[in-house]
Amino acid sequence: MRSRFSGGAWIMAALCLVLGTALAQSAGNEAPRLTLSYGQFGLVYQMFSITIATMGAGFLFFVLAQQNLAPRYRPAMVVSAIVVAVACYHYFRIFNSWNESYRLVGEVYQATGVPFNDAYRYADWILTVPLLLVEAVAVLALASNIASGMIWRLALAAFVMIATGYPGEISSDTGTRLLWGTISTIPFIYIVYTLFVELGRSLERQPARVQVLTRNLRLLLFASWGFYPIAYLLPLLLGGGLNASGIVAVQVGYSLADILAKVGFGVLIYFIALEKTAHDRATADPALGTPALGTD
Repeated sequence: MRSRFSGGAWIMAALCLVLGTALAQSAGNEAPRLTLSYGQFGLVYQMFSITIATMGAGFLFFVLAQQNLAPRYRPAMVVSAIVVAVACYHYFRIFNSWNESYRLVGEVYQATGVPFNDAYRYADWILTVPLLLVEAVAVLALASNIASGMIWRLALAAFVMIATGYPGEISSDTGTRLLWGTISTIPFIYIVYTLFVELGRSLERQPARVQVLTRNLRLLLFASWGFYPIAYLLPLLLGGGLNASGIVAVQVGYSLADILAKVGFGVLIYFIALEKTAHDRATADPALGTPALGTD
């Protein structure tokens, strides 16, 4: 009980750090007033629209797909549905903020003076990243005491990662962005390494077809999570600051990464659960040879 209380205290401390850092940095930094071309504004506009639609479709899929799974695997779909529902809501807020921040003047979009609020994205990550970690750990099929400890450690690392990444995200100074980005990368590497290694170790405990899906899950984890730091660095690679090209690249990059990390990850979790459902039923009554539900 004491260890659980201690873990909860660390999580609360990390949340306070996140909120304090976000408020302090938001109050002291004004978003750059940029001029975007028609194509630049439209690209981000359409990317946000696609992301909202994808998250909404993912929510419907995860809710309806639960009936194809054994009861023990349905909570994973509940978590997936919550993740994309939260993301869909926040992308609506991001989408509205983007439209309020720029207006068409002639052939270009100019800043209206209403700062684009990218904090919605970090608020989304604070809620959804720990849930994604719960999903990932659930796939490992670890003993409950081991899984619980791993979730606490990964959740704490996730909060620290998000808290330390935000000051660099909103800074127009190259040095500041690199400093906070480097600090944020430390817990990021810990999370990705832990999940990648543990997913590999879990392969021997899985049925043959589940092993293939789990390997694909590892690759998706590496590709989707690995794209976040690349998107973070794009402003530096495209001009050294929060210029128009950098802002557009960051928004498009993060949106693509979110689609892969939330919808794509959840879909793979579903197929793993589907295969495990079929395996459990076949094992329970081998004479029936029950196939996976929804398949031929």
